[in-house]
Amino acid sequence: MTIHKEGYRTIALVALVFAVINLVSYYYLGGSLPWLVTVVFIVTLALLLFIISFFRVPRRTHADDESQIICPADGKVVVIEETTETEYFNDRRVQVSIFMSPANVHINRNPVSGEVIYTQHHKGKYLVAWHPKSSTENERWSVVVKNPHGTVLYKQIAGALAKRICNYLSVGQQVKQSEEYGFIKFGSRVDVLLPPDAKILVTLNQVVKGGVTPLAGW
Repeated sequence: MTIHKEGYRTIALVALVFAVINLVSYYYLGGSLPWLVTVVFIVTLALLLFIISFFRVPRRTHADDESQIICPADGKVVVIEETTETEYFNDRRVQVSIFMSPANVHINRNPVSGEVIYTQHHKGKYLVAWHPKSSTENERWSVVVKNPHGTVLYKQIAGALAKRICNYLSVGQQVKQSEEYGFIKFGSRVDVLLPPDAKILVTLNQVVKGGVTPLAGW
């Protein structure tokens, strides 16, 4: 396991706060309330370890199967439904949404290989990620990738805690399935808009892994 580059500054800041709080706690309370010093140490250490865990990059064997569309994120499938997509396609699509809790790995990976033909950041609200309107009203970053099999739109969506979406793609770029394309800090969701005839391979409430679990077939 390694640490993601997006976490370096945050981890350094939290580690500094951890050190300061514990030094102050020991200096002022070490003689009179040693039990409280221990409690402060345990609580702050747990927070530091959680932050480090949030930015973890686990070692995995990622999928490489162009006949399939792969899950772009770790988490739980919370939506599988047909919907009218109005940002790019303006037609009916099958939407599959994956909710990422703060405990999940938050790296986002390309579900397909191909050419990036659209990318757009939208400012918006910070509704909870499972809110029905979060797909269209929250801050989000949309990407469309096209290959010989078809065209897929996928969105990084901010939530109540997620205040920063990182996206590394640009129009005209060639991307490879399961490669990292972005990161969302502190919990949110990713929506994938699939062709109506795509064969869905996941079920509601299924726990999935980004870059590993097959989401659908062409």
